[in-house]
Amino acid sequence: MSTKLSDIAKERGIKNFLVSYTDLFGNQRAKLVPARAIDKMAKEGAGFAGFATWLDMTPAMPDLFAVPDADSLIQLPWKPEVAWLAADLYMEGKPVDQGPRNTLKRLIAETKDLGYEMRAGVECEFFLLTPDGGAISDASDKQSKSCYDQQALMRRYDVIAEISAAMEQLGWNPYQSDHEDANGQFEMNWDYDEALKTADRHSFFKYMVKSLAEKHGLRATFMPKPFLNLTGSGCHSHVSLWRGEENAFEDHKGELGVSELGYRFLGGLMEHADALCALTNPAVNSYKRLSAPRTLSGATWSPSSITYTGNNRTHMIRIPDSGRFEFRLADGAANPYLLQSAILVAGLDGLKSNRHPGERSDFDMYAEPHKVNGAKKLPQNLLDALRLFESSKVIREGLGDAFVDSYAKLKHQEWQEYTRHLSDWERDNSMDC
Repeated sequence: MSTKLSDIAKERGIKNFLVSYTDLFGNQRAKLVPARAIDKMAKEGAGFAGFATWLDMTPAMPDLFAVPDADSLIQLPWKPEVAWLAADLYMEGKPVDQGPRNTLKRLIAETKDLGYEMRAGVECEFFLLTPDGGAISDASDKQSKSCYDQQALMRRYDVIAEISAAMEQLGWNPYQSDHEDANGQFEMNWDYDEALKTADRHSFFKYMVKSLAEKHGLRATFMPKPFLNLTGSGCHSHVSLWRGEENAFEDHKGELGVSELGYRFLGGLMEHADALCALTNPAVNSYKRLSAPRTLSGATWSPSSITYTGNNRTHMIRIPDSGRFEFRLADGAANPYLLQSAILVAGLDGLKSNRHPGERSDFDMYAEPHKVNGAKKLPQNLLDALRLFESSKVIREGLGDAFVDSYAKLKHQEWQEYTRHLSDWERDNSMDC
């Protein structure tokens, strides 16, 4: 945006700006800045104490500055006097290596140097709960096969419709909303876009859903597995690489309409998926969704092994049509910026190392898992995922030692807290995902 933020505020009636950043655990942190002060903040950044959030910092470190990106501006549809701005993290004038948005921007720049742009769309699943988070909010939502339940969807019409209308107003082009597989669970979809824009929108979407749920007297959670007997919340990402306006993954002569380049990118994800779990499935609770026992509906809709397929939802990656694939590993706790970073760091290694994903698996993975031939299993807990993540040379080279060490350090602390306090700690710390 070339216009100053203060001028935009006058034109649109904005009184305050939320200068927001997402920390390593995916929590959004913000300061409320009056419109009269926003131009100074746009230049210098809003000041924070980094130690007070989930960043690998100490109380003795200098101020952390969140410098807002004017191109990310979103005026809150339900409170138009406020606008949200995604921010990049700086300390002593230098970008903070562990900043999730900074990390994604570095990988996007690397992708651009190779001549490509990654575009992505996310499928965000969430539960609508009672205000205390103890149960689903709709006591009548009892079907064992509750997916696409029209009655349950329409009983929550007011909140779902308001979220959809907000996305429409923002120009996101929402195209469908549904009741998902679990009782009390919903999914909402909007158009895919360039990876940073999708990550910004994904981050704002989680804030918007929680805010509008509260407005309606409900509580929304993206927690991966809030109820053991119900399907967990995934966050599938649809991925493609573009060269200008040409989809570099599309080749109508290729297998399933995917180019050799697309398969090399996919091969990188297959190679590194187990180590990526620390980012795509970042909570202790995440591993109750992966390899979960049978749910009330009869299926978990989550992977347990590293496999890919055509249009078959029982595998980790599926190719639903030409020119793209769906990465089904991540869950609702995934940090929006680190989800796209994880996909890029693995996919780019696939391109550089000329990796191939191996033989496609076309059988029903839930009914015939014995047919898997040599496929690696996904980690069974956060600690195993962290060990793979820390030891991966490709991840260290792609994300940087500073990021990997900081992220792993804090996640190890999370694991230690969990082992001390177990279930009470897990629920309290995962509910606000």
